Amino acid sequence: MSAPTSTVASPCVRLCTLNDEDVCVGCGRTLDDIRRWQAWPDAERQSCLSRAQSRMTAMGRPWPPVHPKRPAGR
Repeated sequence: MSAPTSTVASPCVRLCTLNDEDVCVGCGRTLDDIRRWQAWPDAERQSCLSRAQSRMTAMGRPWPPVHPKRPAGR
């Protein structure tokens, strides 16, 4: 079965590192959120984004998520 068509983009910025609470420091989603993302309808994805935003704010990280700039020449 294919994933549902969605208009809600993933917040992933390819900075996939989990903290001690299994929350990605790149996008603010939990490991469970990341696993389930593709199967979720838009309403659940929106809810996930709201929770992720709260987590990112609590971690002092920017929202929307951004990948830190890499130094020139690397």
